[in-house]
Amino acid sequence: MQTAEDMIRQAKVIAVVGLSPREERPSNGVARYLKESGYRIIPVNPQFAGDTLLGELCYPDLGSIPEPVDVVDIFRRPDDVPPVVDDAVAIGAKAVWMQEGIVNEAAAAVAREAGLGVVMDKCMLKEHQRMKRDGTL
Repeated sequence: MQTAEDMIRQAKVIAVVGLSPREERPSNGVARYLKESGYRIIPVNPQFAGDTLLGELCYPDLGSIPEPVDVVDIFRRPDDVPPVVDDAVAIGAKAVWMQEGIVNEAAAAVAREAGLGVVMDKCMLKEHQRMKRDGTL
């Protein structure tokens, strides 16, 4: 599960870090789309821990999720990414995906060193839609 395409094809469980309950927020739209596309979405946001977002229980952090996670989809500022990547490594996630506008080379290096796939500055929704359009999904 190293390329963006591989992640989209192989992932089943996606933890969405920074998922907002507000429908107008990109994190909400992307997570909703992914859930409607058949992925299991796990919301991660300490502000809403214990609440239900998109029909799923929200967790305060990755370490609190009681099941394996394939991809950690990150909606946080670049400076906030390193601890999320550390947690992704700690829980045994297979990949981290930093959404559009999010680039943190140091965090990416940590993830790659631990054997995780890394995508930066791309939208998972847009990549999924492109693959469907191209017939590669």
